[in-house]
Amino acid sequence: MTTEPTIDENRIRELAAQLSLAEKVSLLTGRDFWSTTPLPSIGLRSIVLSDGPSGVRGPVWDERHPSINLPSATALSSSWDSAVAAEYGALAAAEARRKGVDVILGPTINLHRSPLGGRHFEAFSEDPVLTAALAAAYVSGVQDAGVAATPKHYVANDFETERFTASVEVDERTLREVYLRAFEDAVTDAHAWALMSAYNAINGVTASEHDLLETPLNSEWGFDGVVVSDWTGVRSVAAARASQDLAMPGPEGAWGDALVTAVEAGEVTEAAIDRKVVRILRLAARVGALADTAPVDVPPADGIAFARRAEIEGAVLVANDGILPLDPAPARIAVIGHNARLARTQGGGSATVVPERVVSPLDGVAAAFPHSHVDYALGAVVQEGLADLPLAQLRNPESGKPGVHLRLRGADDEVLFEEDRFATSFVWFGGDAPIGRGRALELVTEWTPTESADVEIGFSGVGHGRIVLDGKTILDTDAEAEGEDLGAAILSPSTRTTTARVDAGRTYALTYRFDYAPVAGGLEGLLATGIGLGPDTTDPELLLERAEALAAEADVVVLVLGTNSQVESEGHDRTTLRLPGRQDELAHRVIAANPRTIVVVNSGAPVLLPAADDAAAVLLTWFGGQEYGTALGDVLRGTEEPGGRLPTTWPHAFEDVPVRNVVPQDGKLAYDEGVHIGYRAWLRAGREPRYWFGHGEGYTTFAVGRPQVVPAADGFEVVVEVRNTGERAGKHVVQVYAARPESAIDRPARWLAGFRAVRLEPQATAEIRVAVPRRAFAHWDHGWAWEPGEFELAIARSAGDPGEVARVTIQEDGR
Repeated sequence: MTTEPTIDENRIRELAAQLSLAEKVSLLTGRDFWSTTPLPSIGLRSIVLSDGPSGVRGPVWDERHPSINLPSATALSSSWDSAVAAEYGALAAAEARRKGVDVILGPTINLHRSPLGGRHFEAFSEDPVLTAALAAAYVSGVQDAGVAATPKHYVANDFETERFTASVEVDERTLREVYLRAFEDAVTDAHAWALMSAYNAINGVTASEHDLLETPLNSEWGFDGVVVSDWTGVRSVAAARASQDLAMPGPEGAWGDALVTAVEAGEVTEAAIDRKVVRILRLAARVGALADTAPVDVPPADGIAFARRAEIEGAVLVANDGILPLDPAPARIAVIGHNARLARTQGGGSATVVPERVVSPLDGVAAAFPHSHVDYALGAVVQEGLADLPLAQLRNPESGKPGVHLRLRGADDEVLFEEDRFATSFVWFGGDAPIGRGRALELVTEWTPTESADVEIGFSGVGHGRIVLDGKTILDTDAEAEGEDLGAAILSPSTRTTTARVDAGRTYALTYRFDYAPVAGGLEGLLATGIGLGPDTTDPELLLERAEALAAEADVVVLVLGTNSQVESEGHDRTTLRLPGRQDELAHRVIAANPRTIVVVNSGAPVLLPAADDAAAVLLTWFGGQEYGTALGDVLRGTEEPGGRLPTTWPHAFEDVPVRNVVPQDGKLAYDEGVHIGYRAWLRAGREPRYWFGHGEGYTTFAVGRPQVVPAADGFEVVVEVRNTGERAGKHVVQVYAARPESAIDRPARWLAGFRAVRLEPQATAEIRVAVPRRAFAHWDHGWAWEPGEFELAIARSAGDPGEVARVTIQEDGR
């Protein structure tokens, strides 16, 4: 539960009453991309919002203002630990205050309805109960530090294809039991101060205009915060008649003068406007943006240490023949894989932050095993798109220091803005540069390659790019947007490349000019472009042969497989779960050359692993944040135990996945599977996945006694004795699944009812109590209802483990 600051509600209403209609309406649309409109006359400063949720970017997207890059939400949820989620939120709040941010746009608590969902990495889990518990803890962690959290995207925004316009067709029971559940706990348990409405429609009504913003959000759950739109998600004055409070970004938008006119014409009541204004002033008071309030003083946090620990807590060991931990250290370790050197630490899109540094798996293994001989081979190319030109090879001709010089030019080619930068790819999503008035971006630098080679060099963006190398134009072409989601296309732009010969040690004058048209529809300040190098062009067969040879010579192989920035990103869903490139072939050949291979999977969502059965160990590490390599080294060496359990089910084959439809048909996406998503759908279909929801191993063993069920204030407690039977300390997650084998209701075969993480020293025993609230037995039938009779409660190690079963009888009131 969030610790609430004292709010003078009478004073807030008095301040609102002092405002004219025009002033009130001005508060309801953002001042710019990331801040609200201030009103000094009543002591209201601007409220600053920022993207998250795996770190806090702040108002500028810039390598000169780095952020802590935390592990992805799938890594967080793999901890199955509310205390870790609360600490994650607290770290985000500390980052927010460091960057002058009042409102974090997160957590993302949509569900893993299908593994094809493009933002799967950014959401927690396929299960509503696990998601709800972690969401509430995250929100409390943020808000206890005086920063607002914004659970998103309300609601049923579990796909990216046609996300602006598609209508999710879903029945009320499924909404209540599955998709609304996490939002409910974030409001009723953690008292979220803000919430973001989604782009999509629900049953034909766009989210920002939907009755769901009032019922259940306000009328049943008691939400008294601000409903923020997703950026450009308010499309009409109709949203003002709903319980939508703030339209972002600004200053343009669907409200403004049109909303004043609508109130004067009686189309929207002034009382509706007043309610929104009071909520915005209440939010301002909570975050210290209103007169006589001040932001909470948040002490700096050790973000690097927590990023490392959060990745360890979320790493899931799904298979281990005893090779892990690597103690004693092997004499010779082969590290293989593109992602071992250039790891994915986060997914693509608006959730991206810019870290100061990233520790790669290769660097992490070398540091963890200083007395081992560590060799590296690429194996197979994973990269799609461009990688930045190395900063160490660039000299800014204006400053004489490493980097590049940028000039933003207007319609008449006049210089509107210029600055020195330390990267070659750029995103403007707000900030000082007048992107909306600009028409061209110009980059100049001097490039001194360290190797002689024929390189793929090119640019990314939506517009016209021209690259000049030593006075010779080597590329001059257009790049169009891919797909209809222009905002996402800007953030994940298409690329154009050419081949150029460069010589080691020679300095080249490099110029890049990018001509563009500003994005319409309220996103005029959004621009992403840059230059860089394409993937390695070495013969793919030669790369595989080198990896095989290196593997055969090693005592142990650490094979890092993963996705790339084009596979998992906001703006598009996946069409396959296969690893990109020739990584499957690489895995088969490396494991055949050396069966002592540890497969490390660097993806934010499930992928197919056809070679996994032959590996000595398989470790799922997600997008591991900036300390990814350090955490991986700790886990491999055994100084730390992998603490994760799966938050979503992983398949053997794509055809086995029960829910695959993420592409709307005729503008509609039918959630025909109802309450049966994730492991529930697998159980209903009678299919065996590769790894069940809840599965995960550690470096010790646990014995779990028979469960007992005892009454509690709001339901029951399942009491069980847990003993660490191994020789080292470790973590176990007690999972309680409910079932009703004979029921008149279309129920899942079983469903998660409660859980608790426990850590024990060797040979230690603890009595663990897991709360199972009465809602765990309820179903929605125009209200919460209970089918009287006997239910089963199983203590299990995963959704696929039958476990030890206890029985409880439920009355019509759920008691």
